[in-house]
Amino acid sequence: MAKSEKWIYYFSEGNTKMREILGGKGADLAEMTRIGVPVPPGFTITTKACAFFSANKKWPKKLEGQLKANIARLEKDMNKKLGDAINPLLVSVRSGAAVSMPGMMDTVLNLGMNDETVLGQVRKTGNERFAWDAYRRFLQMFGNVVMGVEHKYFEEALENAKHTKGVKYDTELDAKDLQRIVAVYKDIIRKHAGKEFPQDAKEQLKLSINAVFGSWNNQRAITYRELNHIKGLLGTAVNIQAMVFGNMGDDSGTGVCFSRNPSNGENAFYGEWLFNAQGEDVVAGIRTPLPMSELKKKMPKQYAELNAIRLKLEKHFKDMQDMEFTIQQGKLYMLQTRRGKRTAHAAVRIAVDMVKEKLIDEKTAILRVEPSQLDQLLHKTLDTVAKKKARLLITGLPASPGAAVGTVVFNAEKAVELGEKGESVILVRTETSPEDIKGMNYAKGILTARGGMTSHAAVVARGMGKCCVAGAGEVVVNEHEKKFCVKDAEVREGDWITLDGSTGEVFVGKIPTVEPALSGDFAVLMKLADKYRRLGVRTNADTPRDSEVAVKFGAEGIGLCRTEHMFFEGDRIKAVREMILADDLEGRKKALAKLLPMQRSDFIGIFTVMKHRPVIIRTLDPPLHEFLPKEEKDVEELAHETGMSVERIRQKTEELHEFNPMLGHRGCRLGIIFPEITEMQARAIFEAAAEVKKKGIPVKPEVMIPLVGIVKELELQKEIVEKVAAEVMKEKKVKIDYMIGTMIEVPRAAITADEIAKTAEFFSFGTNDLTQMGLGLSRDDAGKFLPAYVKLGIYNKDPFQAIDQEGAGQLMKICVEKGRRVNKKLKIGICGEHGGEPSSVEFCHRIGLDYVSCSPYRVPIARLAAAQAAVKEK
Repeated sequence: MAKSEKWIYYFSEGNTKMREILGGKGADLAEMTRIGVPVPPGFTITTKACAFFSANKKWPKKLEGQLKANIARLEKDMNKKLGDAINPLLVSVRSGAAVSMPGMMDTVLNLGMNDETVLGQVRKTGNERFAWDAYRRFLQMFGNVVMGVEHKYFEEALENAKHTKGVKYDTELDAKDLQRIVAVYKDIIRKHAGKEFPQDAKEQLKLSINAVFGSWNNQRAITYRELNHIKGLLGTAVNIQAMVFGNMGDDSGTGVCFSRNPSNGENAFYGEWLFNAQGEDVVAGIRTPLPMSELKKKMPKQYAELNAIRLKLEKHFKDMQDMEFTIQQGKLYMLQTRRGKRTAHAAVRIAVDMVKEKLIDEKTAILRVEPSQLDQLLHKTLDTVAKKKARLLITGLPASPGAAVGTVVFNAEKAVELGEKGESVILVRTETSPEDIKGMNYAKGILTARGGMTSHAAVVARGMGKCCVAGAGEVVVNEHEKKFCVKDAEVREGDWITLDGSTGEVFVGKIPTVEPALSGDFAVLMKLADKYRRLGVRTNADTPRDSEVAVKFGAEGIGLCRTEHMFFEGDRIKAVREMILADDLEGRKKALAKLLPMQRSDFIGIFTVMKHRPVIIRTLDPPLHEFLPKEEKDVEELAHETGMSVERIRQKTEELHEFNPMLGHRGCRLGIIFPEITEMQARAIFEAAAEVKKKGIPVKPEVMIPLVGIVKELELQKEIVEKVAAEVMKEKKVKIDYMIGTMIEVPRAAITADEIAKTAEFFSFGTNDLTQMGLGLSRDDAGKFLPAYVKLGIYNKDPFQAIDQEGAGQLMKICVEKGRRVNKKLKIGICGEHGGEPSSVEFCHRIGLDYVSCSPYRVPIARLAAAQAAVKEK
């Protein structure tokens, strides 16, 4: 460290731009001081000092001297002395990182109290009760935070004292009661900490600073940073500030307030306060706080001053503020201001209102709403009060947002049976397969023991807008006995459970849900996003209904229509299975002829809904064995329908079995070996396009060949599609404007993009498979260890949730550069689920993609994320 390192800044020396070293609290206290808001004087020990302490378990050399000098300056400003028996200075010691982490780190109030200064406070204030109450509070906080004594021992002693006196509230205890509690508290510290409470105020201060530094690495702070993806911070700053007291009588009080309503965004003063109290009383819930209207009645002068400060701070910081205040014997002090946390509804309304009020510009408004917050607006959520009281069973992966309440069922058939009767069910499976699609459609939510964020359950649920919790590893499903177990807990078919798809939590019983409500402000924000974004936003949709939902949410086309999802509906699966089980070309063609009108009908529905918008249709992708039945009764039923023996069906299934199907006979490899499949799908696409165009509706089909790794694969499949397109256009006497491209999901395709781009008219990144093959991770199995990898910092985020920009992302970058070098008109997008994840959308913007595509309910998130990427770039 440099010799001249400044470890401490007095509030008058800092400003709001110094958040990295002063922390958010310190920087904003300095800023309030700078603009003339009444703030008790104090100083901030920097986050760099915390980083030094964390690494070396001691203070940097110059810190002690700088602390002494700043305490002397504070004593001069306050005309009091720390530890002085006649005129004692009391201070608060509070944490404050660069990013707000409310309640995660430690605070000590009333520091400087001891057996002598308490008597000095009595003489100085003439208020014996106040002095002993301040001492009692300090002992409790210091004993807990610094000396490690559990909070409950102090609470028990306080409750005993109230019980003995026959009173309900702390405020009903007098000075003598509090004096006795102080003695009991000192005994508690002696007993549970194994040492005496220190009487020396300077020792108290050093120990408290160390405790706040140490709290940076306490478990709750670490967990909070993990959950909120907070990385790269040095540590916490420590704010040492002269104490002001809200517990000096009925002309004193303390409270927390917001410059606007954080729940709905209304531009109205919002908050609560308590008279004759200290700050922790408001948040502890021991006494019921009063609304701001009561402060206006009781202390109109102070209310008017606070309201003026509220407006001043909001205008200065140009954002909704969360403030703490104390009134000491009629004088108002501000103890904190920070950017207020808000619901999604409030975030959207505040951003839009502030543009109207000319407080911020449109670009700032776009940056004010977290894209991921929009999930709250698009899906049901759980009632927050009821959720806190509910029994948490397990936490899995938040695979698809929303909330679902229902009775447990263990197979798709039961889900359909009860769903058709209008009953609410949750489908619980070890893992889902394409056969479960109908049951998933009827279920309110899906819970799986295995599978990750891009598993079958997750992808299908997101497309349907269904709530899904996946990869809940401790869930052991016993379908035979119709129950699942989590450790000692047992949940049977018919029992009620509740899923929170936004957090991955699963609860026992029913929790009330809150319906989503899209406001006019939401539409205004989306309009602003569309004004500034460069990236197009499409949707992944397989049905006319999904397409309609996506268009409503602003999708500009379909980036991925998976034809195989259509194969599981109704009688189609029978024709698909007949095709797979056929022994020769003639048999396959006969079965495919049955599928043709069904596929054509699907495409007519989708083209009609999408109108002029482009529609990318992917030819068959999964391996054929996925379409064959696994359950004994289903095999027998298929044997009965086809006239084929059970043994023959099992033999065929065995023949199709692959050790690694994700790298096996699927995608374009199927179309090359069985060209009749590609022929049938191409015919269905172009006949549907011709029919819709004849109705006067413009159509833009784009045929996408999956799993191409070598240009020759694309050439062979393109030849078939072009031949069929020419035949259909000739038969139907109609000209159809279409394109043929490929999915880039095999690493070889990415690095030979200059070869493939000579044949392809568009590329679309299938980032789920590109991640799987590029990183050597099985997306269905990696969920077992990826959370640990993220925790250990091996990956910043789960690479199946957010693009691994240094790995899979570099393959994408190489592909874009090589492809565009030989084909200037090459259109490039992304259709993996990463297309709706904000950091991945920003990455796609940076490497020059034309569009992203995601499930319908993530379209608004992608639109906002794309706008933010464009605004940040400029």
